[in-house]
Parts: sequence; structure tokens; C-alpha cells
Amino acid sequence: MVDQRAVVTAGTGGIGLETAKGLAARGFAVTVVGRDPGRGARAVERIGAVATGGEPRFLAADLASLDQVRALAATLAAEGPLDLLVNNVGAMFPEPTRTADGIEATFAVNHLSPYLLTELLLEQLRAAAPSRIVNVSSAAIGLAKRVFDQVEPPGGYYGFHWYGRAKLANLAWTLDLAERLRGTGVAVFAADPGGAATAMTDGTMNDPRIVSPGLRLLWPLVRRKFERSTAGPAAEAARPSLAAATDPGLDGRTGLLIGPGAEPVPAYRGSTDPRTVADVLRLSRALAPLEGAVHGTRPSSGRDPQDRA
Repeated sequence: MVDQRAVVTAGTGGIGLETAKGLAARGFAVTVVGRDPGRGARAVERIGAVATGGEPRFLAADLASLDQVRALAATLAAEGPLDLLVNNVGAMFPEPTRTADGIEATFAVNHLSPYLLTELLLEQLRAAAPSRIVNVSSAAIGLAKRVFDQVEPPGGYYGFHWYGRAKLANLAWTLDLAERLRGTGVAVFAADPGGAATAMTDGTMNDPRIVSPGLRLLWPLVRRKFERSTAGPAAEAARPSLAAATDPGLDGRTGLLIGPGAEPVPAYRGSTDPRTVADVLRLSRALAPLEGAVHGTRPSSGRDPQDRA
């Protein structure tokens, strides 16, 4: 029997690592993607300790770079059918940051990266059907501006709000993709981990600059809420992703948001609005075109000095 192939982005730490371990324990041959080969090697060792199927491995790629996303997709596509893709990558920035492509980093990492990687691997996912795509979402969507005529929303930069907006864009595309793939055997889910103590939340969530001036006036209350929501273990926060990826009760279903309780919940408001969906798709295709997609250097298991997991 051939092992099922799974890819987990930002899988060298936090929720991604716990997701990868859970998949490996269920028999998947897991590839984790990250920026730091050292963290990658340690992650592979931990995943291998619980694996019941194929050997885990690490691929280095900076998912803030669209060229490296394309190169990663080329490497994975060349290996044939793909049973599961978990887009776990996420990042929040206290100050405005741009990628090497000149794109605002919050939008690039949290939406354009999983959008581009997934779209470039659809042929491999179809070939492995029944297969699944899982995109990690966030309740931060509740504070997002639903304006997508350009990559940056109007008004000042507030990291938590912009993070929520990028996750809203990703959820809108996710649910639209589910409809586009309905009947192909490729199921598409979003998973809200509900928050956990991870590298992404360590420090960033203590900075009042990440919220709007109105919420800064209530910062002691907001900070306590953030602290409570990011105090749980990463293993618990990985449950929704693992349910979306493996729960047999979801067989034959698609287009669902799996909440922190590892059960389907209603999609966040705005994620199914036709105008929002249309604007997100237009912006995504303009910033991360799929035509002539693969160029740049293919990633390998030993080259990129960083990791966003």
C-alpha cells in the first residue's frame, strides 16, 4: 500500500508541528515546510518518533516569497498525486512590512502564499482524489475591513486587524474554491484553531500597536482577552486542522469551517459575500498570477536560513 502524502506549511513548530505529528501518527507520509533547516531537522525527528507510515521530511521555503512558493509547488508537483495539503502558515506584524515582491507582508503570507501554492497543486490533488485541502483560519476575521479593491485597506496599519483581513480573504477564496471543486473528489475546509501559545503570538499579542486606537483605550481588557485566547497548548489548537484533514464524518462534504471544538461552525460574516469573493479573487490573480507559474530555484531540505512556523 502506498503511503498517503501530506504537506503541512509552517510545520516546524507550534500548531503546524502538532498537526504534522497527528497526521504522521495516522499513517501519512508528511512533508513539513519552513524557513529554518535547523528547526526543520528537529521537527522531522519529533514527527518521525510518532510516525506509523512513510518517513517525514523537511523542505525549506520562505513562503513570503511568491517565487519560492512557485518553486515549492514545482518540487511537490513533480512527485505526483498529493492526498492532503494543510496551509498552516500565518504571520502577524506590529509594523508595516513588505515582502521581497513589494507586497504588504500580512496579506502575502496569510493569503497569497496558500492561495498560490494550492492553485498550483490542484492537478496533483485531483489525481489523488478523494483528497483534502485545509486552510487555517482565525476569529480575527471579526475585526476585518471587508474592502479588497487593493492589497492594503484604507486607514492606518493595525497588525491584528490586517491579519484578520488577510484571513478573511483566505476564507472567502477557500469557500469559493470548495464550490469550484465540488464533484471532483477534492474536499476543501477551513479550520479555526481558536488560538494557542506559539511563536507567532509570543510577544506580538502584547504590543498595543496591533489594534486600532479605539481598542488601545481598552488595552488592559484587550490584552487579557488576547492572553486567555493564546494560553492553550498547540496540540489542542491543532485539533480542528486534524479533524478537517482526517475525520471520516466529513467524507463527501466540502466548504465547511471547522471551529475550535473540531466541529463545523457557521462561516464568518462577509466570507460568502459575492462582492468580497469577487474582489478577493481579482486581487489574488493580479498579485500572484498563475500563468507561466513555475520559475526560480526549487527548494531543498537544506537551504533557507529562516522559518515562519
